[in-house]
Amino acid sequence: MKSAINCIEWLVEQMGGLARLIVLALVLLVATDVILRYLFSIGPVALQELEWHLISPIALIGLSYTMKHRADVRVDFLYERFNWRLRAFIDLIAALLTLSVAVVITYLSIAYVQQSYMLNEGSPDPGGLPMRYLLKAFIPLGFGLLALQGLAETIRSLLVLCGKLPPESPAVVEEAA
Repeated sequence: MKSAINCIEWLVEQMGGLARLIVLALVLLVATDVILRYLFSIGPVALQELEWHLISPIALIGLSYTMKHRADVRVDFLYERFNWRLRAFIDLIAALLTLSVAVVITYLSIAYVQQSYMLNEGSPDPGGLPMRYLLKAFIPLGFGLLALQGLAETIRSLLVLCGKLPPESPAVVEEAA
């Protein structure tokens, strides 16, 4: 079970690295767009659309990466006061809810991407980007990764509750001892 968690989190970490590279690409793209627009009075539609398109993979891939690093929104001032068992139980419930929502969205979004692919959907704007289905493919990919991270969190919480893994916080480990 621990190796399954490690494999899933390795994949999420690699995809998080990809999201970081996309952020860098977005910054460079925006800088290029600003230079072209204000120094040369050129504003290609495709370049502007690409800026908007790069936000989606950053957000969708970043969901699982954020969850892995526990940077998601939580009520920590309450959570920190709970004992390690209650924390693990809350983590289990949250992971199961995340897993279920992510699986449903992944499943439902596949038909959405397929339809876009079958229509060979592109931008309605003149000079816009073709193959919009590539952008839409990040929806099932991002939520699929979130489902995997939710599965890893579920397994981790179960292992903590069964005593097979120590609680994560050093303060909590001292409490348990």
